[in-house]
Amino acid sequence: MIVRAIIFCAIVSTAVRTNAQVDYNKTAKHALLVTQMAAKFHVQPPPLNQAFGQNVFKGVVNTLDDEKIIFTQQSIQQLQPLVLQLHQAIAEKNTDFLQRITTLYKQQLKVTDSLISNAANKPITFSSTEFFTKQEDTSFTANTVLQQQKINKIIKLNVLRYIAANWPEAATPAQQKKFTDSIEPIARKKIITSIRRSFNTVLQQPFEADHEVANAYCNSIAKAYDPHSSYFSPTSKAAFESALGKKPLRFGFSLDENEDGSVEIETLKPGSAAYKSGLLNAGDKITALQWEGKEAITVGDKGASFVSNALEGNNNLKITLTVKKADGSTKQVVLQKDEIDNGEDEAKVRSFVLRGKKAIGYISLPAFYVDWENMENNVNGCANDVGKEILKLKKENIEGLIIDVRYNGGGSMQEAIELAGIFIDAGPVGQIKAKLEKPFTLKDINRGTLYDGPLVIMVNGYSASAAEMLAGTLQDYNRAVIVGSPTFGKATSQVVLPLDTTVSLSKSNASAVADGYVKISVSSLYRITGKTAQITGVQPDVLLPDMLAAMAKNEANEPLAIQIPSIEANKYYKPLSAIRTDNLKKIADSAVNHWPVFTAIKNKMDRVKKTNYQNTSLLLSNVLAEYQLDENNSDIEDAKNAATDLFSIANTTLENKRLGVATANNEMNTQWMKYLTKDPYIKTAFLIAAEMGNK
Repeated sequence: MIVRAIIFCAIVSTAVRTNAQVDYNKTAKHALLVTQMAAKFHVQPPPLNQAFGQNVFKGVVNTLDDEKIIFTQQSIQQLQPLVLQLHQAIAEKNTDFLQRITTLYKQQLKVTDSLISNAANKPITFSSTEFFTKQEDTSFTANTVLQQQKINKIIKLNVLRYIAANWPEAATPAQQKKFTDSIEPIARKKIITSIRRSFNTVLQQPFEADHEVANAYCNSIAKAYDPHSSYFSPTSKAAFESALGKKPLRFGFSLDENEDGSVEIETLKPGSAAYKSGLLNAGDKITALQWEGKEAITVGDKGASFVSNALEGNNNLKITLTVKKADGSTKQVVLQKDEIDNGEDEAKVRSFVLRGKKAIGYISLPAFYVDWENMENNVNGCANDVGKEILKLKKENIEGLIIDVRYNGGGSMQEAIELAGIFIDAGPVGQIKAKLEKPFTLKDINRGTLYDGPLVIMVNGYSASAAEMLAGTLQDYNRAVIVGSPTFGKATSQVVLPLDTTVSLSKSNASAVADGYVKISVSSLYRITGKTAQITGVQPDVLLPDMLAAMAKNEANEPLAIQIPSIEANKYYKPLSAIRTDNLKKIADSAVNHWPVFTAIKNKMDRVKKTNYQNTSLLLSNVLAEYQLDENNSDIEDAKNAATDLFSIANTTLENKRLGVATANNEMNTQWMKYLTKDPYIKTAFLIAAEMGNK
């Protein structure tokens, strides 16, 4: 049964780089296996027809050229005869399209690089009234002539924004003119160098373009089923698992990029392989790297992104880093990735006490991570970690609790089930339905609750999947008040499977060694009421204005999102008495109407909505005005100082003891406290949680 598999409900993207030559036949085999496994397991698999092939093609070109400056309509037209038969090519493991688009991609990269070079030698004028239109921004140009014009406009726009970011407001007009004339060539060189760096990574690295296309091809086939299905290489699968809580293998240093594109070590993590080597220091410039048994890679001016990609994967191999020390000497350091304690990672749970007219507990949960190393007992999953924090908070005599799942893209469904069970007695918490199967009830099997006081769940447009299930379940039980903006709207669950058509969901082994994997949307998620959050999201009980709502980045805007019909409600579901929200809404409305920060947020929302439909001016004065409105958030930041006396922030007693011996964490703890003090949404949630306890 599906629930025995490791079910993920998250939005996670990964990338992969390698220097090995591409095997087109192997790629074609993987492409076919993706379709065969999707046909077997996907909750709503579309037919492998011409429309499917068109969607795959769109996915490939958009992945390779998301800025739409490499391909032209004219170049794409060359592929149309192959595109019309692409669905058949996939079924027959035919590699003609794969090889043809790889060749075309390489050709267009060289053409584009040449066009960028042309733009590099032309000074930018600032008096032009031209526009960079929405049509240009979102479409492939018709031909090379228009491609050059688009590249010129993109460079000009970025130069103008660079100038705007460094604009001398207090200078006289004459001084501003002198500043503009002097900074234009510097800005143009900087922007063009940055753009060309990404092209050079692909053009100069052996087989880089081939791998870009091969991965885009297989991944676009997976995503033609729905936005959350994906193809994984072994490297990208490891990255996905790391994002969901598996302890990653790391070298233990962060990177910094200089203006000339050279890359330095910025920090070393204590206890890591890099730290323990004793040979590396912050400020060491990485000049080359060589994986065990591979050719050396010269770093040069390729930038931090290039080095980061080159360091991905190859978890069991050693690497030799060549670094230039501050004194000019050169050292070669051999490292091997090792596990680093994830205890202070961003995905971990944090709790604080907000002390005002009442003591309200606050818990931040950025992801539904799972304990990969101990799946049976799951002592280190997020539900257990939240439980520990609640016990700490209860010792502080809290009178209400806020759980913050804003920006939580989801994760393990089992963790969401267990977390919901902390707040309700045993019973159904949701429903799940796989292809051709009856709905299956997801249950909290543990009697009793860990916390039964006033509860607020904070959500926004980036709260997705498992986060939506938690919010929806507690809303349906009348157990919590949901505060914020409508959630993302993803109510499908995925499993990661090796590319093997003989596997089954009930006996699948996600850790099985394979040369390719697929993440498939195998089921639809339903609330206990039979409704679904798919497309619509979870609607808050108390609605607050949010910038994310103006950006329209949610499931409803995904062209291949799955449509899920409602099913019958679970007959054993017994909600608690309804929570009166009239007064809670009045409290929120008062904050929204009287706090300057919400006025500033609503004003910026209006500007964002307008720019979604407007062309972008390439006149310096207009760019300066737009920068002051859209890039400078000082109006919002200044307005956050309102109502800062609502509460003070404190750690729990147990956390203070831990911080007493872990001084390295104190700075981060201080930053968190400053953030909590100023966040207007947390202030509003505090007022609501404090009011909920009143009779």
